[in-house]
Amino acid sequence: MKSAQTILSHLQGQPQFRYLKRHECYQKYIRLLSEKYQKAIAFVYVKQNTLYIAVTHPGFKMELNYNKEVLKDILSQFTLMEKNCNMLQADKVVVFHSKYHKLPDHTEESSTVPHYYELAEGKFEICSDDAKLQEKFEAIKTSIKKNL
Repeated sequence: MKSAQTILSHLQGQPQFRYLKRHECYQKYIRLLSEKYQKAIAFVYVKQNTLYIAVTHPGFKMELNYNKEVLKDILSQFTLMEKNCNMLQADKVVVFHSKYHKLPDHTEESSTVPHYYELAEGKFEICSDDAKLQEKFEAIKTSIKKNL
């Protein structure tokens, strides 16, 4: 039986899946950057010798624009070290804000409804003569006692 790694490496060799290899190289390049830049970058791609970097927030755009040369140098060093990713050659860097990026998935369920402990004890007098109101107040008392 073939392992998953063997099957994936075979699929990457197929001409119709050539973009999988590029995508893997892009992800390796992003992992080379600092954690701050990893969070700032939504995705990257190289087209016509230009490295396009999409950022998740417009505030990161200016900071990455100041560091274009560093990003280009890291890419050139990366292509020298990683022989499988030699197709990532770039002469210039373009940074842009992308509103089309996947948001991080929160695996834990977070409820937006606040849950509080009941502070009332359900001990109060019912001073009404109306039977319907007395019945409602009794229901409130039992509800308070259940929440304790």
